Amino acid sequence: MATFGSGNHNRRNINSGLSTEFERLLVGQPGVAKQMLPFVEMFEAGLSPEGRPAGVFLLLGPTGTGKTRTVEALAESLHGSARNILRIDCGEYQMDHEVAKLVGAPPGYLGHRETQPLLSQARINSVASDRSALAILLFDEIEKAAPSMMRMLLGVLDRGILRLGDNNLVNLERTMIFLTSNLGADNMQKELVPTMGFAAVAAKDDAVPGNKRLESIGLAAARKKFSPEFMNRIDACIAYSPLDDKALMRILDLQIESIQNHIDLRLGARAFELEVSSKLKRYLLDKGTSMRYGARELKRTIQRMVLQPLAGVINNGQVPPGSLVDMDLKNGEKILIRIHSNDEEDD
Repeated sequence: MATFGSGNHNRRNINSGLSTEFERLLVGQPGVAKQMLPFVEMFEAGLSPEGRPAGVFLLLGPTGTGKTRTVEALAESLHGSARNILRIDCGEYQMDHEVAKLVGAPPGYLGHRETQPLLSQARINSVASDRSALAILLFDEIEKAAPSMMRMLLGVLDRGILRLGDNNLVNLERTMIFLTSNLGADNMQKELVPTMGFAAVAAKDDAVPGNKRLESIGLAAARKKFSPEFMNRIDACIAYSPLDDKALMRILDLQIESIQNHIDLRLGARAFELEVSSKLKRYLLDKGTSMRYGARELKRTIQRMVLQPLAGVINNGQVPPGSLVDMDLKNGEKILIRIHSNDEEDD
């Protein structure tokens, strides 16, 4: 009895740690963890149903709201790296013959031996880790996929088995499958920012509508696009709300934190401390985020306005190891870099 109780206590600690880390990495979508993490817990406890994937999720919402980031955050929480994902960009598989790249050409077809399937058992196993045996498979922008891919997925979601072109079978029971989609995004945008009439006046007092309204718009678009058989095999359809200003600022802080970690890792003994002023942060948010595109442009904006100027002073040998690099905004739009060495602090 005592041993059994201790084991349960350890599992609760593990699940609590996963939830805390996942919610730290995924900003502005508080309801996602409650819908997704129970499937991870069932898998880790050995209670996932046999004969199907451990979980299948359709992520709906406007661009830049964190759908792909959700999958990366889960991979980082489970495996320690956001790269532990097998990602299929469905925009590259809009024609039926292109789907052969996923499963391999059958025997007798031209290029049979040269075409190595992307969805092989070895490729799927490679994105698991010592920390968790759960592999994460992402089909990005699923609405763009060719009909033959949808038929292939229908069988995968139903049986948890994929038959390759050479008749070898791939077991997907230890896989969590994510499908992202922008279906209904235009109607969601109209719901968010009405352009005329009484709704436009009301929107001033209610700039972000309830998540239920966005969910109903996304689900209606998905049901119109996909067959009932396909929709019935999805465990949860999750609608993403636009990110508010607080969430966007938190995302910016996480990206700056990631830059600091990158500096420490890549530069080693030549590393330095980076500090970004609140004025510059506000400028980065103004330039890198919008109601229509969310936080999608933020990373490129940081690269252009923080990393590129920073690279210039590093390459010129102006940043001593262990110094403090303070980045600020001057005259409303000019990036100002101040370098404070350890010698200055000693003085």
